[in-house]
Amino acid sequence: MIVERPKAASPVETPSPARASERRVRLMRWGLTLVVVAAAFAAIFADALRGGGAVYLYQRVQTFVTIFLGIFIEAVPFLIAGSIVSGLIAVFVDQAAIDRYLPKSALPAALVGGGMGMVFPVCECGVVPVVRRLYEKGLPLSIGVAFLLAAPVVNPIVILSTYSAFGWGPVFVGRIVFSFLIAAVVGFLFGRARPEEVLRPAVCQLHHDASHPVHSHEHDHSHHLPNAPLGLRFRQAFNLAGDDFFDMARYLILGSMLAAGMQTLVPQSTLLAIGQGPVISVLAMQALAFVLSVCSTVDAFLALAFAGTFTTGSVLAFLVFGPMVDIKSSLMFLGVFRRRIVVYLIALPMLLSLLMGVWWNLNVRW
Repeated sequence: MIVERPKAASPVETPSPARASERRVRLMRWGLTLVVVAAAFAAIFADALRGGGAVYLYQRVQTFVTIFLGIFIEAVPFLIAGSIVSGLIAVFVDQAAIDRYLPKSALPAALVGGGMGMVFPVCECGVVPVVRRLYEKGLPLSIGVAFLLAAPVVNPIVILSTYSAFGWGPVFVGRIVFSFLIAAVVGFLFGRARPEEVLRPAVCQLHHDASHPVHSHEHDHSHHLPNAPLGLRFRQAFNLAGDDFFDMARYLILGSMLAAGMQTLVPQSTLLAIGQGPVISVLAMQALAFVLSVCSTVDAFLALAFAGTFTTGSVLAFLVFGPMVDIKSSLMFLGVFRRRIVVYLIALPMLLSLLMGVWWNLNVRW
């Protein structure tokens, strides 16, 4: 007689607590996303019904599409440029060069990172893939964060555009100086953290392998090919640039859609109407910079339109905070940093630029 043995429990039948927790977090994330989307559509349709029905709704949708395409098309060339620089760094820069030329101490590293935009002139869209690739090469945290925040302003292109818009004066000098100082302060603060606390796991692993090459031969993911033919190295660099572009483009698309949605649902007049005092004006211009998500190469000409009616401190806050953090760039940060760290990368520049703008309004008459 054949006796059937009881079947062992399948791992699928008894999910682990970690897997169940991950499923709950995923469902909660999707639920919150649906709630936000539903609220946005409800606001659009309610406003449309009050303002003229289907014709008004069509105009709002058309406005959304126009703003989205404007933001996306403006940002794509800079993301392409940043991705190309990222690919070239991956192939032509090795860890030994970073160890040889860049400081390790938090304060000197933050100061160097704040000035690296003069060497890598990229905007807030292009700087993100460059920073990620440098972290994968073992770049210290403080240099990367300072470079990430300062490069969109402290670079030759933006300096020239700001001078063309405002000339030599308080806005021109204040924008460059305060952008550098705020980026260096935030970079110094991040220099006290550990890479595993800041970077996403995949980026952190490559950062650890690059920083400890003796212990990571079996996990060598380096794309540095010093002995390969030059044509092969360039081909590899452009292949990596394409991978970086498509990886970061999803965040750019989502961020552009959110920025366009905010501009469609929240009239600029609502933000500008409250911007009259030394504190409220700074907050209003910071909110406007975050919502508009204008590229740092052209935002000086937009800020020039507010110079006559807004305080100088609020205009400076617009020009300092906007290039560091806006909707699209904050989402792109998720490709490099942990979600909790992205919150800090938004909050710290916001608070420091707020203090800068209020201090300027209350104490400086230049």
